[in-house]
Amino acid sequence: MKPKTKKSGDFDRIRANFEQYSAVVLCNFEGLTVGQDQDLRRQVRASGGAYRVVQNRLAERAVKGTDSEGVLKGLKGMTSLAYAEENPLALVKVLVAYAKENPALQFRAGVVEGRTLDVEALNQLASLPGKDAIYAKLLYLINAPAQRLLSVIKAPGRELAIVLDQGVQESKFSA
Repeated sequence: MKPKTKKSGDFDRIRANFEQYSAVVLCNFEGLTVGQDQDLRRQVRASGGAYRVVQNRLAERAVKGTDSEGVLKGLKGMTSLAYAEENPLALVKVLVAYAKENPALQFRAGVVEGRTLDVEALNQLASLPGKDAIYAKLLYLINAPAQRLLSVIKAPGRELAIVLDQGVQESKFSA
């Protein structure tokens, strides 16, 4: 059993994490082996996030009075929290991919930028394209009208050249 001073530190840390991070995903990891848990932690860290196991009652008390209070109500079983500060999409994608490989990891809920999400919403969020793919699509959409305009401007000259070439070809055959 932890001494009260350590529990107090955990309490403050959990509360600060819910206030500081833009995404917090609540997971049930019952049935994961130690190796699988370490692999999950490694992947979450690689995505720019953090992962920690929490005590249910302590976590419920830590978020009491915040917007996330409903997410942590009535927790049972082994609970963990995955946090992301900068890129919540990357964290959710890693967790969903890992849960597909290891069904022992199950989502309960999540809070992304102040909005509470259920398991279905987390899966939908994971199916969104990444930031780089969105930037590429945006650049394509910005660039496409310019390409069309250029082809329209070049078209009369190209068509004139084709007509002249056909005229030259016909005059060669008729002479």
